[in-house]
Amino acid sequence: MKAVILAGGAGTRLWPLSTEEKPKQFQSLTSDKTLLQEAAERLEFLQPEDIYVATNEKYVPYIEEQLPQIPRENILTEPALRDTATCIGFAAAMIGKDHPDEVMAIVYADHLVQDKEEFATKLKAAEKLALRDNTLNIVEVEAREPNVNFGYVEIGETLEEIDGNPVKAFKKFTEKPDLETAKQYIESGNYLWNTGYYVWRISDILDRYQKHLPDTYNRLMKMQEDPTSIETEYPQCEKISIDYAIMEKLEPEEVRILPAELGWSDIGTWETLFKELHKEGNVTKGPVQTVDSEGNLIYNYENDKKLSILGIQNTVIVNTGSEILVCPLSESQNVKKLKK
Repeated sequence: MKAVILAGGAGTRLWPLSTEEKPKQFQSLTSDKTLLQEAAERLEFLQPEDIYVATNEKYVPYIEEQLPQIPRENILTEPALRDTATCIGFAAAMIGKDHPDEVMAIVYADHLVQDKEEFATKLKAAEKLALRDNTLNIVEVEAREPNVNFGYVEIGETLEEIDGNPVKAFKKFTEKPDLETAKQYIESGNYLWNTGYYVWRISDILDRYQKHLPDTYNRLMKMQEDPTSIETEYPQCEKISIDYAIMEKLEPEEVRILPAELGWSDIGTWETLFKELHKEGNVTKGPVQTVDSEGNLIYNYENDKKLSILGIQNTVIVNTGSEILVCPLSESQNVKKLKK
């Protein structure tokens, strides 16, 4: 199996820590390691030469510093931001030039996954499906609340088990539904959140690009044949997510779903991070003192100065040393309004 870590996003809702210059995947948010390093650790069942990172050219120095074990040629650089369909297709084309029948897993540098063993188990089960049935397989998680920022997948009956892992039939995808629709999905109990953890043969996914995104496919093939054309061809690919471009157009028999209990979250806001890490009291990082305060996320990255909090509830306080953010947890999704 080859695994591709997508690490090119900007993460503006986690400002002031996450910035365009150094976004969240290269920052330590959930431990002393960066999110990128944690993502690579989850792939320790693979050899370093089987792990790739797709990113923007300007982030390559962070990857080289944080993942020195990854060969430089395995860092796939995008000359433009063209969303996940182009990024994933580009990775498939570049890796597939020498490994067309290999299985490729897509994972993300900015996710929280608390059960590393379960993660590896599900990817390995999905790999077996891909090799045996040529299906496009996805590791999905329980939809716990009507979140309009996530994609949803409707599942059907249990078809079989692979090494004790249930395999569910796929019915349909819905990318970021409105709130009322999301509430209906949760009430039905038939929907999972779409993590985007795709596992498929490289040749199989490229076949779907040829069918559903032909112009981008033709450009990907040009880039595969002639890497000097990447700078001109990549920016002309359609800017669209793989969910809209490919996944929503698939027939049920083309896809298999592996439900998982990963302790998963797409860490998009400070409130999301707080909910995932909070047990009691406050979630803190760095030198922090609290008195009569609870339900707060307090991150102090200025390690030589203590941050003291008195009588504060349900608040985000982030001090990077150069910028300070203070806002209610419930408002953290609007942080990007502060960056004009």
